[in-house]
Amino acid sequence: MIARDQAAACEDLVKTYDRDRWLASLLAPEDQRPAIFALYAFSTEIARIRETVTQPTLGEMRLVWWREALEGARAAEVASHPVAGAVLATIAMLHLPTRAFTGLIEARRFDLYDDPVPNLNFLEGYAGETASALFRLASIALNGGRDPGAADAAGHAGVAYAIAGLLRALPWHAGQGRCYVPADMLARHGLAPADVIARKDTPALRACLADMRGEARRHLEEARRGLSGLARPARPAFAPLALVPLYLKAMERADYQPFQTAIDAPQWRKQWAMWRGV
Repeated sequence: MIARDQAAACEDLVKTYDRDRWLASLLAPEDQRPAIFALYAFSTEIARIRETVTQPTLGEMRLVWWREALEGARAAEVASHPVAGAVLATIAMLHLPTRAFTGLIEARRFDLYDDPVPNLNFLEGYAGETASALFRLASIALNGGRDPGAADAAGHAGVAYAIAGLLRALPWHAGQGRCYVPADMLARHGLAPADVIARKDTPALRACLADMRGEARRHLEEARRGLSGLARPARPAFAPLALVPLYLKAMERADYQPFQTAIDAPQWRKQWAMWRGV
């Protein structure tokens, strides 16, 4: 059972750092939201580790802490950590696969360093262990702990959602010396990750980013096809997917500048798109 204070702490974290998923969670039945908040808060905690440490080694230690917490080795510390307590309660209550959580932790190790993404296949795998896993876990949670059979759709949904998010974060990542645009896609346009980090806004870069948007749309369509027969209780888990077209379309405006434009949409528009999507 998730304690009320744990659920509140998880919701506050998600509302602050992952507002889109927080808005999506409001489409779930109220009694099921604590579990969804726990899943999203766990993802947020892991995703933010790089921003909360001063060097990769400390981030590695934090990831080890989370893995050990999931394996039951830090019971005393978990008791005083609202997100850890909530996610472990959610796993136990809904019999969720722990491997999905440890897979997400391992994938996020990549974020601690400034290594370039070598190719599109790597990026799809990274998205699969992070965003896709979250879609699938949320769908199982909303379906009462039963797998609704949307694994393939979750896989595609996660890649589409992750690519859109990484494109939105392009200016921020470049400022940190990071590049999530796959090196093989850049190379096809005569570019390298260093060009992105140097914020070189060129026709070649824009063509490469258009290719990435094309990949996001391809996965979005595959996800939509796979969700056509999804059980209604699980549908709110995929509500965030409705935001992908909004963000991709904004990146195709004539005044779009990859390293300057903040890509977002009014809250009412996001809520309307997600409501229609479920």
